[in-house]
Amino acid sequence: MMNYRRENRASRTSLFDGLDGLEEGRLRASSSYSHDTTERDNDEALESLQDRVSFLKRVTGDIHEEVESHNRMLDKVGNKMDSARGIMSGTINRFKLVFEKKSNRKTCKLIGYFVLLFLVMYYLIRLLNYIRG
Repeated sequence: MMNYRRENRASRTSLFDGLDGLEEGRLRASSSYSHDTTERDNDEALESLQDRVSFLKRVTGDIHEEVESHNRMLDKVGNKMDSARGIMSGTINRFKLVFEKKSNRKTCKLIGYFVLLFLVMYYLIRLLNYIRG
């Protein structure tokens, strides 16, 4: 009977020795699966991050182009303002010259009265045409 027990233990040990190896294999497979899953998740996160970086790069490129466009427009506006300032300054200087002389002042008043008379007559004629019709 002892012999039977020894054989039974030996066969049992051989059965469970293989199972321990399988369990370790399962753990290794599970660990390998977990590693593959983690690596796949990392790859997906990396691709998502690359997509976001490319999107941000495009957006910043668009912003840069817009800023450059606005800078060019502001330069043009600044140049036109400088030109207008020069023209206005010349006109003001001419008015100063005209008003410095008394005879020119009288001439300007006369021209002003004629312009005012013309405007009054224009509005009166317009008013009469409106009343008639």
